[in-house]
Amino acid sequence: MARLPLLVAGVVLTSGSLMWSTALSSYAASTAGPVSGVVRINQQGYLPGETKLARLMTTRPVDGERFRVVDAQGRTRLRGTVPTRSVARWNAHYPAVYRLGFDRLRTPGRYRIVVAGAVQTASPWFRVLSPGGLFGTWLRDGVLFDQVQRDGQQVVPGALHRKPSHLLDHRAYVYRWPRMEPGGDLILDADLTRTGGPVDVAGGWFDAGDYLKFTHSSAYNDVLLFTSARQLGRRAPRALVAEARHGLAWLSKMWDPTTRTLHIQVGIGSGNEQGTFLGDHDGWRLPEADDHDTAVEDRYVSHRPVFDAAPAGQPISPNLVGRVAASYALAAQLDARTHRSRALAELHQATLLYSRADTASPPRPLVTALPHDFYPEDTWRDDMELGAAEIALARQGLHLRSAGFVAKAAHWAHAYLAREAGDTLNLYDTSALAHTALAQAMGHRRHLAVTRADLVHDLGAQIRRGVRHAADDPFAAGVAYDDFDVNSHTFGLIASVGLYDQLTHTRRYQSFATSQRTWLLGGNPWGVGAMVGVGTRFPRCMQHQVANLSGSQDGTAPLDVGAVVNGPNGADNFEDGLGDFQDGMVHCSAGASTLPRFDARGSRYVDDVRSWQTDEPALDMTGAAIIAAATQLHLHRHASLGR
Repeated sequence: MARLPLLVAGVVLTSGSLMWSTALSSYAASTAGPVSGVVRINQQGYLPGETKLARLMTTRPVDGERFRVVDAQGRTRLRGTVPTRSVARWNAHYPAVYRLGFDRLRTPGRYRIVVAGAVQTASPWFRVLSPGGLFGTWLRDGVLFDQVQRDGQQVVPGALHRKPSHLLDHRAYVYRWPRMEPGGDLILDADLTRTGGPVDVAGGWFDAGDYLKFTHSSAYNDVLLFTSARQLGRRAPRALVAEARHGLAWLSKMWDPTTRTLHIQVGIGSGNEQGTFLGDHDGWRLPEADDHDTAVEDRYVSHRPVFDAAPAGQPISPNLVGRVAASYALAAQLDARTHRSRALAELHQATLLYSRADTASPPRPLVTALPHDFYPEDTWRDDMELGAAEIALARQGLHLRSAGFVAKAAHWAHAYLAREAGDTLNLYDTSALAHTALAQAMGHRRHLAVTRADLVHDLGAQIRRGVRHAADDPFAAGVAYDDFDVNSHTFGLIASVGLYDQLTHTRRYQSFATSQRTWLLGGNPWGVGAMVGVGTRFPRCMQHQVANLSGSQDGTAPLDVGAVVNGPNGADNFEDGLGDFQDGMVHCSAGASTLPRFDARGSRYVDDVRSWQTDEPALDMTGAAIIAAATQLHLHRHASLGR
């Protein structure tokens, strides 16, 4: 589903005396009675030789507490003392946060931290394990999620018992962009206007917890999958490569080279304001039900409309062109040695599409989805750099001249650095991938618009933005968690560290990457991991129709393993509450009585099937975990990926 766009910790900063009085009363209450606490830790685990930190959160300050690291047999393997000084006040419930260090724990095994004294508590279990066991889990489980997201005939049944769906997409019709309510996706037209078709757009992936399909996010995910396969080389799991090819097969349906047309979307979110037709978001059901829906008002749910980026033959929004061309070019690189004819065909499509980019007068806003607010991207030069750099690498792999595309990529890299730099790797900024590909493609060439040092410096600057944020956060979060996509950005930072270390042959930011893993997998204030199935506490009630409906009605649905959700979000996104459960939803809410105690600093986390704000998984979020795993595994070239 689409994602649309501070309170201060503890005491509410306001001039109102009543607010000050309330906050102070809460603090006074927290200092009375017995002290309690919780330990936040990376619930998946740590590599033997890396920095290991947990956090103890207490209901009032403590002094002189001790902790032990205990193994699965109950034996004490390490002892430590809780620091006397809290690193920060979190909120009124937990005014003290302490760092617990246990670097000396190096032996592989299963452990937990036990705190004794005035506060008595224990952490969840965690492991000390190998790089293959740690990052290989992200990789394999992330691919499992993509398999769940498959649409069309080529589904993978898996644990959620997926069935073929939206087979009518095989003969879909193209429609004119509808008029939409400002700030929403409600359609203002009495009906949609057909402009072409039929076209075959069956297959691909669902974008998120609903059943819409977007070229924008699918291409980004496909780039992440192909790049991950390149990172791993011969160690790349067959399922990873198969999933990348599945994505490209659908993108090849969305790009029509004969008419020079790129389709951008299959389906509509909401229906129209008159109520004469409905959209994807107006019902809660398994996807295969849509093929048998004959209700007149559901005609665009069963027979889903397709929309184009631009009229046939006209220039296309450059952000879309760059990332789709990159996907073709990455496939060509993979095929260059063993399937030269196929690689040449993929390279041809990449080059043809790249030539259609509207760089002279890009549309405003850029084309991503209908409405644009679903995915409000405003940068495109990074995508053009990415597309050109990957085409250059494909040409090099096929022993063709590449200087022209290297120069194009350098041109767009220079333009990006001058006009768009400032974000980190995520759905809206692909520069970390682009810089890495260009640095490889340029080799020792000179007289380009940028140097290798320029690219490395900007990639480092992206990481340092996260490092600075982490230095001021009691849980070392590298990304603000009062905004959207914190989990995606954080996995992106871990991937960027891996890419940076490859380019510089250093391990400069590995301790930062470790701290970000800890935050993602349970070391955050809420103690909930970002990826389903990893660790002991993770989202149980995602806003994901297949996951919600694939089990019995008592809520015992099998896990949608590998799914990564948005994570904590701004508290203001919950001002109108969660709303009612939709008809057909299995009611599911976890931690409703406990999670609010950890909300602070303008952020909130809710594990509830109605909470799209925090609990909806998506392709780009899980793809970020996959690329993070692959880049880190690249640094551990001899790590086995077997379970």
